[in-house]
Amino acid sequence: MTGVPVLASAEAVAVAAELAAGFAQDAAERDARRILPLAEVDRLSESGLLAITVPARHGGADLPVETVAEVFRLLSVGDPNIGQIPHSHFVYVNQLRLQGTDAQQKLLFGEVLAGHRFGNAQSEANTRHVRDIRTTLTEDGPGHWRLDGRKFYATGALLAHRIPVLAHLGPDGPLHVAWVDRHAAGVEVVDDWNGLGQRTTASGSVVLRDVAVPDDLVTPYALTFEGPQTYGAFAQVLHAAIDAGIARAALTDAASFVREKSRPYPDANVERAADDPSWCGPSGRSSWPYAGRRHCWPRPPAPSTAPTPT
Repeated sequence: MTGVPVLASAEAVAVAAELAAGFAQDAAERDARRILPLAEVDRLSESGLLAITVPARHGGADLPVETVAEVFRLLSVGDPNIGQIPHSHFVYVNQLRLQGTDAQQKLLFGEVLAGHRFGNAQSEANTRHVRDIRTTLTEDGPGHWRLDGRKFYATGALLAHRIPVLAHLGPDGPLHVAWVDRHAAGVEVVDDWNGLGQRTTASGSVVLRDVAVPDDLVTPYALTFEGPQTYGAFAQVLHAAIDAGIARAALTDAASFVREKSRPYPDANVERAADDPSWCGPSGRSSWPYAGRRHCWPRPPAPSTAPTPT
């Protein structure tokens, strides 16, 4: 892949809607049979949607958060697995924007613009709490490190080209991100995800054994939180968009079922179940929480005033 399209906001939303319509066709079967969406995720990469937050000075579209959220919502209407898989990709693109050097940004943003995907290896099982990280980068001579640890809930890692790994820089040192190649020596991605719903996100484990990491592929992480920032909020609004997409699809499927398959209750005195007041009232009320979440982000601002994620 030599380069992906650089999309404007309207183009990104239109492309997401088109892809989502195609993804929806076999989404239920993929989830039921746990068929990983390999071809679908490749189409997502080729579309340019995974590059929409690359900064303009590095050749990206630098689209606002509102557009990114709408893209996630639309993808999740089509297939919530495909909406979830790139979540960490966007979060770590943002981390690179905040903490990467110019040289690191040039290299890694260049990979995104070439259609590459970032996964994640952040959480760890069997520790005291979610922020208790044991994975460590150990010094291996000037400018070189060795990475060891085990991660779980690594959404996107199996389908990624590069995996950002959260680790201590030295024993008990500050948290940093090691940007490791998915197929580097010592990197093993285990497809051991077994969940109820969203079964094809491949959120399995990542095992790291003596992985060589150069200095120029390590970025600070702890520094991100030493001042005012919206790093976590950006990640959460994408989660909200995924939830909104799932809710929209559920309501649409329920209404379709009632219109096309349900029989009316005999005492309702209607010809179609969809005309039964006892259905129309609850179905309308069910849409209220969706509508509230759907409008939790404002309309996209004019391009000249569009904010970037921080």
